[in-house]
Amino acid sequence: MAYNLKQIMAEKPSRFTAGHRMCAGCGAPVVGRMVLRALKKDDHAVISCATGCMEVSTFIYPYTAWTDSFIHTAFECAAATLSGTEAAYQSLKKQGKISNTTKFIAFGGDGGTYDIGLQSLSGAMERGHDMVYVCYDNGAYMNTGIQRSSATPKFADTTTSPAGKVIPGKMQSRKDLTKIMVSHHLPYVAQTIGYMNFKDLYEKSEKAIYTEGPTFLNVMTPCPRGWGYPTDMLMQINKLAVDTCYWPLYEVIDGKYKINYKPAKKLPIEEFLKPQKRFKHMFKPGNEWMIEEFQKEVDKRWQELLDLEEITNK
Repeated sequence: MAYNLKQIMAEKPSRFTAGHRMCAGCGAPVVGRMVLRALKKDDHAVISCATGCMEVSTFIYPYTAWTDSFIHTAFECAAATLSGTEAAYQSLKKQGKISNTTKFIAFGGDGGTYDIGLQSLSGAMERGHDMVYVCYDNGAYMNTGIQRSSATPKFADTTTSPAGKVIPGKMQSRKDLTKIMVSHHLPYVAQTIGYMNFKDLYEKSEKAIYTEGPTFLNVMTPCPRGWGYPTDMLMQINKLAVDTCYWPLYEVIDGKYKINYKPAKKLPIEEFLKPQKRFKHMFKPGNEWMIEEFQKEVDKRWQELLDLEEITNK
């Protein structure tokens, strides 16, 4: 790109400050900090955050890690709360009572987005509010005890889908929320990750924030407690998710798919699974079929994505 992205990112103040109480090795604070860093220096933001890991660990009264306006809202209604705030802002602006530029950003985990908050998210997107919804997807209800969600991958060991003699972990495939949001015919939808130099996450956040209308970001955010990896492996786990095509990086602009990263050598899925304790039962003798089935699902979804890119860009 023509500009020096690293310099631009470095010169911007952090709107998600140090001192929060997120776990070491958690992907969520990385996501929160980088999404907000994509805001223009003089623009104000209103943040709506669903109950969850990010909310309980960053806003413990009277302390907060957020420098912009922050609304803690119930598990199921982060999008509804923010859409009402955005509507009030638009009304006040039309009346000439305010003139500043304010951006509206919601954060919710997969429990508050894929499941409990799906109805309010869908409603806000359908109504066309000028807002961004950011799902920090850690693949389970981590804040309340690592229960499975519809974002939990198949065969994962959770407290409500324990791997044992009766069942080998969660028995259902992971919901594809990114494609569900594409079906809302939004101007911008993207899947990204907090990885390496953060270029992908930063640029997609900037596009989402400054595209007029409702936009959506799905960001994979590994959880050391729920996934069972060493805290210093966060970036390695992110890299493996991308290089195995478990978590493809792509964006959909006005219905056209664009894959942002295609591994030169796609790694086998066991490279991503092996460092995580939630999948350790898959590597026991006799359980090879689970890895094979997991690989087939990843390959199928990756091919579907390649086909969608080709079809929508004809």
